[in-house]
Amino acid sequence: MDVVELDRIAVQEAARVVELARGGDDGDDRDWARDTPCAGWDLRRLVAHMTAQHHGFAAAARGVGGESGYWREREEAVEPARAHRAAAEAVLVAFAEPGASEREFVLPELGGGFTGRTAIGFHFVDYVVHAWDVAAALGVRLRLADEVCRAALAVARRVPTDPVGRGPGFAFALALKVPEGVAPLAETLRLLGREPEAWPGTGV
Repeated sequence: MDVVELDRIAVQEAARVVELARGGDDGDDRDWARDTPCAGWDLRRLVAHMTAQHHGFAAAARGVGGESGYWREREEAVEPARAHRAAAEAVLVAFAEPGASEREFVLPELGGGFTGRTAIGFHFVDYVVHAWDVAAALGVRLRLADEVCRAALAVARRVPTDPVGRGPGFAFALALKVPEGVAPLAETLRLLGREPEAWPGTGV
C-alpha cells in the first residue's frame, strides 16, 4: 500500500472510534469529558485537535498550509464527532488529488516545508496514534491490520527523538524506552510518548 492508502485506513479508523463516543448535542459530556493519553486533554479537546489538524493538512495539500487559521482549534457548535468526520473527509479528498504526494506541504508545527509523501506519512502515523488515544480513552480496541501497524512503526522510527523538539507544544511527546519483543503498534506508541500499559482496554 502507498502512503495515501495507509493514511486513508488510519483516518477512517480514527473516525470510527471517535464516533463511538456518547454525548454532545444535549450538553451531556459523558464520554467527551474522559481523560486521554494526551496529558491535560479530555476527549473533546483531543478531537478538536484532530479536527484542526485535518483542516491544516488539507490546506497544506492545497498549498496554503502556512496560513495559521487553517490549523486553529475551534469550539464546534455541532457534535464533535460530526465535525471530525467532515474534516477527515476533507483531508482524504485533498490527499487523493492527482499529484498531491509530489507537492510541497508547509507544516508550521514541524518547522517548514516537506514533500507531500513525507507530510502524508507524518499525518498517517499521527492518526494511527490518535486513533489509539481515542480508543484508550473509551476503552475499546482498534481495528488496524498488522501491515498498517508495521508501516506506522517504520515512520515512527524516523521521527527525531531529540528532547528539544518533543513534549508540550510540539507535534510529538517525549519518546519512552521500548522493551524487546513488543508488537509494532506498542513500539510506535512508546516511540511517540504513549504508555500503552497504562490503558489496558485497548489490548495493546
